[in-house]
Amino acid sequence: MPLALLALTISAFAIGTTEFVIVGLIPTIAADLGVSLPSAGLLVSLYALGVAIGAPLLTALTGKLPRKQLLLGLMALFTVGNLVAWLSPGYASLIVARVLTGLAHGVFFSIGSIIATNLVARDKAASAIAVMFSGLTVALVTGVPLGTFIGQHFGWRTTFLAVSALGVIALLGSLLFVPRNLHHSAPATLRQQMQVLARPRLLLVYAMTAAGYGGTFIAFTFLAPLLQQLGGYSADAVSLVLLVYGVSVAIGNIWGGKLADRLGPVAALKRIFLLLAAVLLVLGVTATSKPLVLLTVLAWGAVAFGNVPGLQVYVVKQAQIHAPQAVDVASGLNIAAFNLGIAGGAWCGGRIVARLGLIHTTWIGALVVFAAFLLTAWSGRLDRRAGYTAHADGIAVAAH
Repeated sequence: MPLALLALTISAFAIGTTEFVIVGLIPTIAADLGVSLPSAGLLVSLYALGVAIGAPLLTALTGKLPRKQLLLGLMALFTVGNLVAWLSPGYASLIVARVLTGLAHGVFFSIGSIIATNLVARDKAASAIAVMFSGLTVALVTGVPLGTFIGQHFGWRTTFLAVSALGVIALLGSLLFVPRNLHHSAPATLRQQMQVLARPRLLLVYAMTAAGYGGTFIAFTFLAPLLQQLGGYSADAVSLVLLVYGVSVAIGNIWGGKLADRLGPVAALKRIFLLLAAVLLVLGVTATSKPLVLLTVLAWGAVAFGNVPGLQVYVVKQAQIHAPQAVDVASGLNIAAFNLGIAGGAWCGGRIVARLGLIHTTWIGALVVFAAFLLTAWSGRLDRRAGYTAHADGIAVAAH
């Protein structure tokens, strides 16, 4: 592995940790800052909005900057954002910190894949991207539970200081090892990105993505208080449950990718969305039982993010048909749809907790995920009606 690719992977690990560690720290932050659980949950929504807005807007605005300079600037912004969180005296400054780091997140993954492919031979491009994105998976498996443990024992601000240190390591690694003269094509302008949003078939895929993730995050945002208040787990035990969840997610991602390869994206997504909706319904029943809720969370992790490979493959194949001049733009906007779903789900979850109670996030989340299943089924029907057939590699035009 080139050392530059390792630096990108460390960056992805740090970014993934800071994005998801907030879920384990919500009860701690709420208690320390004297805010409600729904208000603490907004820290998830605002970060995701920063990603969703920052990715297309800032990628277009920074298109002429050399890639290495942009990468260094992003990691500096990420580090500063986490330092602001560490020094935050109250809720308002923590919101500013989350938005700053979200902006860095969005642009990093827009350019990170391109940089990774420039670091290796052409026939190893896909593997290079997979290595970089493995930083996100490792963050879920190790960074989030470790960060939760640190926050519970040494204060939540210490977690963000530790992530800042990771940001400095990633920044130095990129400074030392990423080549200066990286080739890059001009990114899509905002006008080109808006043109993609005028394609109804692509909008339908984005709706599938947003609903699938939104339903998950209605409940996932408040997993820690649910485990503590309903499941009877101690704060220390929550970090262990998150470790189990992260391992399950890593396995589920591999399984979801293989399922999409074998059945095609539409068939795989329909199965995953149905399973995810079922698990969330079961969670509403098992939440008050320590052993059963642990098993349910394990099952949840296996399907919660297993839809990512299928959704990304599907949006690319749809873009090849409906917007062949802007495939990269379409793929990037699907990342924005993921984060809009996270933002909306966390916000809705907060309203549900405030008005109905924690337990109701489970079945309402299941209904939203089921809506994603219905949208997927509708999209598959439109494919068949238009003469497309789903194959293991995506969508192909059927012979007539």
